[in-house]
Amino acid sequence: MSDLANTKILLAVTGSIAAYKSVLLLRDLQKAGAEVRVIMTPSAKHFVNPLTFSTLSKHEVYTDVISEDDWNSHVELGLWADCMLIAPCTANTLSGMANGRVDSIVLAVYLSAKCPVFYAPAMDRDMWKHPSTVANRTKVKSYGNLELPVGDGFLASGLTGEGRMAEPSDIVEFIKSQLKLQDLKGKSVLITAGPTQEALDPVRYLSNKSTGKMGIALADRCAARGADVTLVLGPTHLLPTQSKVKVVSIISAQEMYDECTLRYPNMDIAIMAAAVADYKPLNSSDQKIKKKDEDLSLPLARTLDIAKALGRSKKQGQLLIGFALETQNAIENAKRKVKSKNFDCIVLNTLEDKGAGFGGDTNKVRILDKEGNIEEYSLKSKADVAEDILNYLTKNLLAI
Repeated sequence: MSDLANTKILLAVTGSIAAYKSVLLLRDLQKAGAEVRVIMTPSAKHFVNPLTFSTLSKHEVYTDVISEDDWNSHVELGLWADCMLIAPCTANTLSGMANGRVDSIVLAVYLSAKCPVFYAPAMDRDMWKHPSTVANRTKVKSYGNLELPVGDGFLASGLTGEGRMAEPSDIVEFIKSQLKLQDLKGKSVLITAGPTQEALDPVRYLSNKSTGKMGIALADRCAARGADVTLVLGPTHLLPTQSKVKVVSIISAQEMYDECTLRYPNMDIAIMAAAVADYKPLNSSDQKIKKKDEDLSLPLARTLDIAKALGRSKKQGQLLIGFALETQNAIENAKRKVKSKNFDCIVLNTLEDKGAGFGGDTNKVRILDKEGNIEEYSLKSKADVAEDILNYLTKNLLAI
């Protein structure tokens, strides 16, 4: 049986000279056993006739959300596919993906897709290196999308350099490897993400700047690699892209503690990526606290330590992964946390590293184990950091 047998792939073609490669890509995907349907942007029709794709795919090719008197359901197309492949992906389409712009059926389907999304960039060298393209790539990858490596060689402009769309055979192999990567299949994973909010009164609370991006990226990648994922998520506007992730929404540290201690006994792995408030108001008012002439004294009480509680209850065969955000003495503090909370390893990031920390699309981490060994990683998108963490976990912890 072919590696992509019974896999439904939605091939999205955008307006690049590299669109001719997509005809060969369609054939290679079919040879690998996939069922392929094609959508195109209007500009892509200048490079390849839709009739070519419809003849080869044996399906109608859609080039707009509305064609003649019919409405082509972008939602149904997104739900049909096991994966979506945008190849070639122009700088314009990449910008739309990054910023939620919908000016083509490709972008409409992309925003509706619940499946893994692969994209193969294709553009000139200077466009590829432009800061706006670099920023868009980082943002698009932070959403959990998978980027195909670009080629380095002769370009349509006559220049030589990076920006060539990957070759069809390489794209097929990349998709095979990603869809086949199910090394967490059968594992139950508990992940915490986001901030907590500790109420002072009905309209005010103590919190922090966490958005949950790192923990959500981990949840998405765990699910894509076959795990049964439960995400205990603090207040944030972000959600996982993988529909298989079970989201448990909480607000306070106490609520997160209750959910985690309840669920951890039935989990194989717990990854504590949330930024849980260390303190809460000692007394919370039922009514809004009115402003007065004198200063307000705000006594604080310690919140329950979720990670330490899970570390105390950890059973043989269970894994517990911690996170630490430090501003000083980072390595020493992280080592103490590994020991005091019974972590198998800890993911450390520090605000001293530019591009790391809360709110951004990138992170720079070190991973420390019980023996004090340290693995360092370069600044990457949070989606790529999530892959690094899971690769470390499967290689160094699950393999033991």
